[in-house]
Amino acid sequence: MSERETLTWELFGTASRELAEQVAADGYLPDIVLSIARGGLFVAGALGYALDVKNLHVANVEFYTGVDERLPVPIMLPPVPNVVDLSGARVLVADDVADTGATLKLVRDFCVGHVADVRCAVVYEKPHSTVQCEYVWRRTDKWINFPWSTLPPVVRSAGQVLDA
Repeated sequence: MSERETLTWELFGTASRELAEQVAADGYLPDIVLSIARGGLFVAGALGYALDVKNLHVANVEFYTGVDERLPVPIMLPPVPNVVDLSGARVLVADDVADTGATLKLVRDFCVGHVADVRCAVVYEKPHSTVQCEYVWRRTDKWINFPWSTLPPVVRSAGQVLDA
């Protein structure tokens, strides 16, 4: 996988602001921004500030094990969001990329039936994603170098996932 898209911190600022502008222009007023950790944490924080939403939640999902390597299915790790906290809310699910769409589908399906409305916002969406997000900053078929995961961690641990 030689061709890559590179997102810098500066460009992420532009991307997240433009993503928030899409949500606002659509008239969607989320009560909650639900982040898919880890990459979605940055997106959710930026959207929370730009859309003036203080109620941020986290769904920790494990799926990637390396560059373009995945578990058979994504797994939601504890602590799992409490559906009582989401009940009746307008939820904006935030992630860095809709690659296969499996992670977004898991979180979106988790919300359905408990929330008033659920929509997805991502910085990047790939053409083969099974979830078509309502809000997308850019579409690409390349592997993406995100500013938060391009450099290796400053600590080493067993089973560490690099560049994912």
